[in-house]
Amino acid sequence: MIALGFCVVIRATSIFDRLVENMKIWGELMLKYVSQLARVMAVLGGLVLSALVVLTFISVFGRALNTLGHAGSLGALGEWLISTGVGPITGDFELLEAGVAFAIFAFLPITQLYGAHATVDIFTSALPGRANKALMAFWEIVLTVVILLIAARLYVGMLDKMQYNETTFLLQFPIWWAYAASFAASLAACVVALYCALARIAELATGRAYLPHSEGASH
Repeated sequence: MIALGFCVVIRATSIFDRLVENMKIWGELMLKYVSQLARVMAVLGGLVLSALVVLTFISVFGRALNTLGHAGSLGALGEWLISTGVGPITGDFELLEAGVAFAIFAFLPITQLYGAHATVDIFTSALPGRANKALMAFWEIVLTVVILLIAARLYVGMLDKMQYNETTFLLQFPIWWAYAASFAASLAACVVALYCALARIAELATGRAYLPHSEGASH
């Protein structure tokens, strides 16, 4: 009986080791694809945000020139400025709202993957390592649920805007376009968040790392 029990323990240990090794291989492969997705979304978000910065600068500069032209202190030059039609970009704030919303969701995947959310560890820093891993796994799951809920509400909102064909006031472009862009970015955030939640659970169970080094801001 003792020999049988010993064999069962060895067999179970071997199965567990193979399972852990398979999880490591799967985790490395998934991390590769998830990292690529997060980086692509971050680049897209950066491009959109950069375009919005340029748009805002041109709009503010045009508004300043228009105001200067109407001031009357420049004489003929002021009249020439007015005649050129210089001024703020029409609907700049509408484009800004849609673009910033997309950029927020586009940056969320890489923020989630690298644990770059601001954290306050006044109390948790004194806890054992395993307890901290359990807390991280718990909050990772909570945050994943929140991201999934936000994505679901964005989808509902997009359908609502499509149904009523709502448009912006100045540019008259369909509002659901902005919802669709944010929803697409939120889907990427959902994929990354689900991986991070599973990875935290795997780290807690096996003690191995399945996520990149955390770069969060601790306070």
